[in-house]
This record gives sequence, C-alpha cells and structure tokens, in this order.
Amino acid sequence: MRAALKCLAVLLALFALVACASVPVPAGLGLKLAPAALGATISVQQHLRLERGPRSDELDAVLEADETHLELVGLALGQRVLTLHYEAGQLQSWRHPMLPSQVQPAAVLEDMQLTLWPAAAIQEALPPGWRIEEQGLQRTLFKGDTAVMRIDYSEPVRWSGTVVLNNLRYHYRLTIQSTPVTN
Repeated sequence: MRAALKCLAVLLALFALVACASVPVPAGLGLKLAPAALGATISVQQHLRLERGPRSDELDAVLEADETHLELVGLALGQRVLTLHYEAGQLQSWRHPMLPSQVQPAAVLEDMQLTLWPAAAIQEALPPGWRIEEQGLQRTLFKGDTAVMRIDYSEPVRWSGTVVLNNLRYHYRLTIQSTPVTN
C-alpha cells in the first residue's frame, strides 16, 4: 500500500508538470553559453513555481555550476524527474519516463542562462535582432523593439533570493526562490 501511494504521489507530481510542459520554448534562441561565462561557482537549492492562467505548479531543484560545468537535478515530491549536465557546449539530460516529452532540456538550460548569466555574456550570444537590457534589479529581453521577457531580482546576486521571470510572449510567470547550499 505504501509503495502504491508513493507511486501515485510521483505520478501526480509528474502530471502537475504538464502545465510546465505545455509552455512553449520562451525564446528559442539556442543559447549555449560557457559555464565559465557565469563568472562564479554556485550551489543552490531552488523552489520553482510556474503560473500560467489560473494554474500553478511547483518543483524543487538543486543547481551547481562552476567554470567547467553545470548540473541541475529537478525533484517532484522528493523524486528525481530531470537531470541536466552541461559541459563543453554539450547538454546531456535524463528524464523520468513519465515526464512529458514537451519538457525540453534545452529550454530549461536557456531559461537558466537568461536568468543567471551576466547580461553582457548573453548579449554576445544573441542572434541578430535580439538584445538584452539590464537596469538595477531588472533585466528585459527584446526581439526588435518588443519586450518578450522581463526578469526581476530581489537581490543583486542573481542566484540569491527570489527571481521572477515573466514571459510576455507566452504569458507565463516563473518564480524561483534560491537558497545557497552550505556544506
């Protein structure tokens, strides 16, 4: 009975991710920024909340990055549902078999890079017609003159505190609460 309840809980969490999975790739920029361009070594626990219309879904994650690689483990109800390993321009991923196929590791990596990497590093990698602007604790991604994404930070350090990513193009909000991991 306990195993059946645990399996049901994992399945419910995975189905809750369907809303996340139905969100299109935010910009489709194909960013593959070097981990060294982050300019820091980080290790954080994160709580993510995705809101689209009246629906809200949540996921926990652990993110570690240094000058050579990035590692992300996504958890739903304590069960691993996604692992990303990014090193030397190559993205490797593992997905729980029940995770909807629409959850694209490249889109997850791109949102992380748009949120965490320095604006100057992002700007160098953007395709023609795209630009990123940063003023204080806010960052905006533009395609031409149209704002497509706005990111607000609660702290000057991008991977500390709360980050709110508003995708103006696809009408969803991703709230990321990060806490440094201490050894």
